[in-house]
Amino acid sequence: MHNVTRRQPLLLIPGTLCDERLWAPQVEALEGRADIRVPRLDASDDLEALARDILDQAPWPRFSVAGLSMGGILALALMRLAPERIERLALLDTNPFAEAPERRAQRADDIAQAEALGVARYAGEVLAPLYPAEGAAVDPEHSALVVAMAERGGLETFRRQAIALRDRPDGSAALASISVPTLVLCGDGDRLCPVSRHTYLADHIPGAELVILKGVGHLSTLQAPEAVNQALAHWLERSSTP
Repeated sequence: MHNVTRRQPLLLIPGTLCDERLWAPQVEALEGRADIRVPRLDASDDLEALARDILDQAPWPRFSVAGLSMGGILALALMRLAPERIERLALLDTNPFAEAPERRAQRADDIAQAEALGVARYAGEVLAPLYPAEGAAVDPEHSALVVAMAERGGLETFRRQAIALRDRPDGSAALASISVPTLVLCGDGDRLCPVSRHTYLADHIPGAELVILKGVGHLSTLQAPEAVNQALAHWLERSSTP
C-alpha cells in the first residue's frame, strides 16, 4: 500500500475588504499539504453572525484556521464559538481587544468617506497607504491589489465589516482557554496592529509561538510571503493532539 499524506483542512480568513488574493502566496506554497478554503466576509454587520457564517462555509468537521487583521478577530471568534472544530489557530497582524472608543467614533466617518469617494478610491487613497511598514513606500502592485479586492467586495461589504469591527466584543478574556497549537505573527512595522498586541496574545495563549518579522507592515502575507509561508508550514506540522 502507498502511504498517502492527508491534506490538512485549512481555512484562511482575509481582512477588511480583502479576499482570497490576500493569501495567494500561501495558497500556492501550502496547497500540496493543505486543503485550503477562503471564506466570504459579507453576510452580516454582526461579528458573531459573521463567524457563524464562516463556520457554516467550512466544509470539514475540524480544521486549522489562520486569520489576518479582521480575519484574526474572526478566527478568535470561531475559537470561542466552536472550539471543538478548531485544530490549530494562527493570528496574523490582528487585535484581541474590543474597539477603542476613539476608533469606534471614527467608523461612521470611514463609511461616509468610502461612500463619498467610492470604495475603490477609498481603498487606494486611504487604506493602502496605511499598510506598508513605518517609513516604507507604498508598493504599487500591492496598492493595485488592495483596490481590486475592494472593488470586488463593494461598499455594502465594507459598511457591514466596519460596523462588525466597531461593535465587536473584547476577545482577550478567552485567550487563556485556548488549548490548540497557536501561531502569533506580525510585522514590526505594523501601524494598525502593533507588536504590543501580539506580545499580549502570545503571553496569554498557552504555548503560543510568536514570530515578529522585521521591516514588515500590516499585510504580512503579501509583504513577506516566504517568511509567512515558512511560519505557517511549521505551524501545520505541530501536533494538534494534547
